[in-house]
Amino acid sequence: MQPDEYRKMAEVEDRMWYYRALHRHVARSLVASGLSADAAILDAGCGTGGLLRHLRAEQPTWRLSGVDLSSLACELARERTGAEITESSITRLPFANASFSAITSCDVLCQVEQPPAALREFVRCLKPGGVVVLTMPAYQWLFSYHDQQVANLRRYTGHGVKELLQTAGLQPIWSSYWNTLPFPLAVLRRKIFPPADPTSDVRLYPVPLEAMFNTMMAIEHAWLSTGGRLPYGSSVLLVGRKPDHA
Repeated sequence: MQPDEYRKMAEVEDRMWYYRALHRHVARSLVASGLSADAAILDAGCGTGGLLRHLRAEQPTWRLSGVDLSSLACELARERTGAEITESSITRLPFANASFSAITSCDVLCQVEQPPAALREFVRCLKPGGVVVLTMPAYQWLFSYHDQQVANLRRYTGHGVKELLQTAGLQPIWSSYWNTLPFPLAVLRRKIFPPADPTSDVRLYPVPLEAMFNTMMAIEHAWLSTGGRLPYGSSVLLVGRKPDHA
């Protein structure tokens, strides 16, 4: 991803509707998985640290670490989180076997050449019974200027993400699409009326639009919190578990 995109992310990810919703979904999924109060959690592809900041505020006793390939992202994440941040590829994690109770990875596997290699590393570094929480951009037909700007190589279906996890030896335990209510707007923006001079959609929008999207995300969050699922959307959320006997 280009350096400017990391700087944009650092500026908006604590306030932009998309990141606020993303972080809430991941935090909810981790809590629901039954992690201990002192669980060790790795954010694989941590970017500029927004998720780590959110998790520290939600669960101060969790032991949080991050890893990212970008030196700039690592520098920004260290400044913003105070967490232990390591510069490395998620396909070659510099951690011992069974180091973590949970690994999160948000919109990152879609950016690496060999996602199965990254997932094998996740499995290696997870404790038996540990969980992985993934988010991915949905539907290859929705691939657009935004994906090009943020270095996405591909987009996924929910079924495709499940297959990735199963191939790596992880058991999918919960999945859903999200970004369902804004989905028609995403299609219009990215496929029908793209901007003339495209950059990524990572930005703060005017206050009324941010409020509208936040309301949509609150409705989705409330539904998913009950155990409900959403049948489509521009993002996929999936939780998997490493078998206890592995």
